[in-house]
Amino acid sequence: MTDPRLSRPSRPWAARGLHPAVHELAAALRAGAISRRTFIAAASRLGVAAPVAAAIAGVWRRAAAAEPAVPPPSPAAGGTLRCSMNVKEVSDPAIFDWSEKANVVRHMVEPLVRIDAANIARPWLAERWQASDDLKTWTFFLRRDVVWSNGDAFVAEDVAFNVRRWLDPQTGSSNLSRFAALTTSVATGKTTADGKPVTSTSLAAGAIEIIDDHTVRFHLTRPDVSLPESFADYPALIVHRRFSEEGGDLTKNPVGTGPFRLAEFVVGEKAVLVRRQDRPWWGGSPRLDRIVYLDHGDDAGAQLAALASGQVDCNFRSSIEQIDTISRIPGLKLYQTTTASCGVARMRVTEKPFDALAVRRAIQAAIDHDEAQRLVFRGYGAPGEDHHVAPLHPEYAPLPKRRRDLERARQQLSDAGYRNGIRLVIDCVASPPWEANVCKVFAEMLKPAGIELAINVLPGATYWDRWQSTPFGFTAWAHRPLGIQVLNLAYRSNAGWNETGYANPAFDALLDEASGIIDPGKRRPVMDKLQRTLQDDAIIVQSTWRPTFMAAHERVHGLVMHPAEEHHFEGVWLAAS
Repeated sequence: MTDPRLSRPSRPWAARGLHPAVHELAAALRAGAISRRTFIAAASRLGVAAPVAAAIAGVWRRAAAAEPAVPPPSPAAGGTLRCSMNVKEVSDPAIFDWSEKANVVRHMVEPLVRIDAANIARPWLAERWQASDDLKTWTFFLRRDVVWSNGDAFVAEDVAFNVRRWLDPQTGSSNLSRFAALTTSVATGKTTADGKPVTSTSLAAGAIEIIDDHTVRFHLTRPDVSLPESFADYPALIVHRRFSEEGGDLTKNPVGTGPFRLAEFVVGEKAVLVRRQDRPWWGGSPRLDRIVYLDHGDDAGAQLAALASGQVDCNFRSSIEQIDTISRIPGLKLYQTTTASCGVARMRVTEKPFDALAVRRAIQAAIDHDEAQRLVFRGYGAPGEDHHVAPLHPEYAPLPKRRRDLERARQQLSDAGYRNGIRLVIDCVASPPWEANVCKVFAEMLKPAGIELAINVLPGATYWDRWQSTPFGFTAWAHRPLGIQVLNLAYRSNAGWNETGYANPAFDALLDEASGIIDPGKRRPVMDKLQRTLQDDAIIVQSTWRPTFMAAHERVHGLVMHPAEEHHFEGVWLAAS
């Protein structure tokens, strides 16, 4: 018999405070069109509490049972967790461009929304949210028990201040792309060197409405189903409303809402966070007294040596080359998770010779993605498909498998005017080693097609100074829970992190369409077109969808490997030695 709760018309759902699309999602679940996990994730995105979504789906399970806000009782409270990780500059979360930066301060400043280890958006500083039927109006209801470490109450103006600042072009935040639906673009009257008009993008008038101290409403210029996930990304950590006027530097004025405060910080050396004693944290009482990040440089061997010798309790990331070694070290535990992280050999389409589509297609056609996965990642992960939407993403559209075609590669090269071959240079970083290894594998695969690829291995700082301008570069991209998020960040025209220089109005229009579709199954046909467009325009050669690894001593409990490598240590505790 059909559950009567799932057979009611859509308007009663709205009367109960649930978005009417929840009814459609439930129907899709009953029909087998989407999985329970996809239903829970999509319903949560629309503001349904994860346990309620699970109950509707006919199952009872917390979406994030592995990472509770308040840890279970442990035999040893207190203690210091030491983690080996690069300690980078962390003054302003709005301009963060590395996960490691956010990991230091996310124990102190927090997001409105958190993505859990199951890739589901769950309330954090916002206790819940609601979306209008057309996904153009989103109302966020803030927790009333959050207090800043300086004694101020956390209020809607804090949220409004952050969003206004993110979407001010002078800030230089990548959030300008994440929250594109809150912006408007106007012509500046200027043109580029090739005659294209230059526009300026900023916060749209009336985009933010403060209802009361604990309610803020966003009015979007177009539908965007990914708004909760955008509030969870690492440059969207919420700072105090007086952040700018009080110096704009977290290391000098470490005011936060989280369970820890930043007590010591030295770039390239260490960061020390201590549990707040001023007042209780809204999420409970963490077991740890301190968290210490120690920087052992980019040498993976030095990081592993620190772990093996007991200098640290865990590390940020273990490389694929270290797995066998870690398994042989007594007392160490290896953590692994499937992700939507990858690396792309991206061609800047505004630079010669990559302005020629035939050259880009020749490079793509010469690559054997299955072999690259086997050689570099030992079969872990999944082969890349040259469109940057992962099988892990709920809206992923399966496309025909990419096959190596050397004859086509040589013909494309000839069509581009390079009958005798071509010599190219790709920039990449020295560490982690897998990035240079991918480039080496690609170089060998390109040779039979008449493409000589030299690899310019650079220190990380040097590469990241030029990553958006180099004609040919290999860039590692972190996990995002939705495919449309990645496409908005990396491939929308004029996006802040659009390293390829790709600008395709038809692609942007499809991306707008996809962003307004709630049901991942119904979004999939549009994603099919988006993925094929990126493949056909041949702007990237994508390496394996890579798994991520980390290691920790067995004395560390409550540790969860997050797909985006986020550190959520409020639930971690240390067993007695």
